Amino acid sequence: MSDTKSKKYIQVEDVFPEETALLVREIGQNAVWSLSSCKVGSGVNQLRDNDLTTYWQSDGPQPHLINIQFPKRTIISYISIYTEYKQDESYTPNKISIRVGNDPHDLQQFELLELDEPSGWINTELCKDNQNIKTFMIQIAVLGNHQNGRDTHLRQIKIFGPKHNTVDVKVPSIEQFVSVDMAQFSCIR
Repeated sequence: MSDTKSKKYIQVEDVFPEETALLVREIGQNAVWSLSSCKVGSGVNQLRDNDLTTYWQSDGPQPHLINIQFPKRTIISYISIYTEYKQDESYTPNKISIRVGNDPHDLQQFELLELDEPSGWINTELCKDNQNIKTFMIQIAVLGNHQNGRDTHLRQIKIFGPKHNTVDVKVPSIEQFVSVDMAQFSCIR
C-alpha cells in the first residue's frame, strides 16, 4: 500500500533560482530550535519536516518567537520562510522581525518584513556591507497577522549558509621539501 501523502525532501533548488542554489546549503539541522508557544502536534518538528502541508501553530499572545541557536558563530546567507495565505488566511503573518545576536539578551533587529498575502518562499538575505552575517543566534518574531489574527502558521523555515569547498587543503609543493624522505609525502593519490 502506498502512502497517499507523498512527502518529498525540499531541495535547495525548490527555494532559490539555480544560480543562488549552487552557492548555498541548508544548515538549520546544526541549530537548536525553540518556540515561544505551539499547539500540540504543530511544533518544531512540523516546521522542519520538509512537508509544505504541515505547519507550526503558535498558541498565545504576540509576538510569536522562533529561536534558532547555533553551537558556534555561524555564517548565515539566507533565511527562507514558507507561507500559504490562501489556506491559512488570518493565521498568515503580515509583519515579521528577523533578529540576530549572540544570545537572547543582545539581539538586534536585522530586517523587518511587511508582507501582503504571501504565498510561497520568502527569502531574506542576511548580508551587511557585502558580507554575510556571522552569528550564534537568530530570532524570528511574528509581530502581526493578516486580518488581526492572534495565532500564526508558518509552514517551513530553512536556514542557508555558504556552500564550502570540501577540498580546501593547501599542500606544500615538492620544492619545499629538501629530503627524499619528506618529498614522498608531498603527493596525494
